[in-house]
Amino acid sequence: MLNKTLPFLRWNWLDHDRSRNTVETLLNLANIKINGNQPWDIQVHHPGFFRRILTDTSIGLGESYIDGWWDCERLDEFIYRLLHTRLHERVRSWRDIPTLLKAKLFNLQHARNAFYIGQYHYGISSNFYQAILGQRMIYSCAYWKDATDLNTAQEAKMDLVCRKIGLEPGMHVLDIGCSWGGIARFATERYGVKVHGITISKEQAKYAQHVCQGLPVTIELKDYREIKGKYDRIYSIGMFEHVGCKNYHTYMKVIKKCLVEDGLCLLHTIGGNVSNSHGNPWVEKHIFPNSMLPSIAQIGSAIENRLVLEDWQNFGPDYDRTLLSWNNNLERNWPFLHLQYDERFYRMWRFYLLGFSGAFRARHIQLWQIVLSPKGRMRRYDAPR
Repeated sequence: MLNKTLPFLRWNWLDHDRSRNTVETLLNLANIKINGNQPWDIQVHHPGFFRRILTDTSIGLGESYIDGWWDCERLDEFIYRLLHTRLHERVRSWRDIPTLLKAKLFNLQHARNAFYIGQYHYGISSNFYQAILGQRMIYSCAYWKDATDLNTAQEAKMDLVCRKIGLEPGMHVLDIGCSWGGIARFATERYGVKVHGITISKEQAKYAQHVCQGLPVTIELKDYREIKGKYDRIYSIGMFEHVGCKNYHTYMKVIKKCLVEDGLCLLHTIGGNVSNSHGNPWVEKHIFPNSMLPSIAQIGSAIENRLVLEDWQNFGPDYDRTLLSWNNNLERNWPFLHLQYDERFYRMWRFYLLGFSGAFRARHIQLWQIVLSPKGRMRRYDAPR
């Protein structure tokens, strides 16, 4: 067994040849070759690559790509094969320990840190996100059941959300983490509701206020823990990944407090197959600081004795296709974006988009839509699909 011959060691002492042999042995399990001719094979340009990924694991893999130490024609398929064969479980590094301890000991998503992610990730110029996300600037998984292009799939997702919570004209709706206002605008125009959206990003708030101008939409720069008032319906799309496991119970208390007695809430979130207290180290460092994916058990524990589960849908494979569409937009618009961003930024986003695409393809992570009510619906809840 490979996991007996390659135990979880401190790899930094390995010399170049032994490092290369170790990496080759591991990659062979996923039918990945070094400098091979398959689309998912990696082309290594720097001799330090092998030692770096054994020493620094996921951070080393991603950062060495950003540095141009290696390339891959089908980066998404490379990551898919790594995760599908569970190669990530065969190598551990002592350098991961501080990250794990920090997440265990501290509440990294405390209210005092809430606006950091808004500044770090969502503070990038809205022109960049317009170039990759599509017409309505929807930064979450599209719904491809009957769609053939990104814009149609995103409209299908927004309509699915609205139908699941039964929007009707005149309802007052809370949008937790309203992004750039695309869903708030859709809900008011299509269903005649009033929307109160909150975000922790100044850039998003400014853009959302602009696109929703003239509509019954209010956008505020506010943390979810500050929400007051009652709402007929609540939805939260792609925000729960920033809440953190130490705050899930608080989040569900807010939902229960803000919903009217016969109200509904839809939670749309990426989810993990196992419970963790931390996120992927590379993602936390370069893309979403202090982020982590909830598990079924963690969400269930936070819901217990607070809310009633009405429906739980998983359409994780749709995120694979969504991410590929975003990456296609990145590639197509890069000649224009390159005037503002450098090559390292491009490689970082390419690794992020295609890496997540491969992770969803491997079913390493999921996409859930969860419908909750305060006390349970009196009538049977038939969830739209």
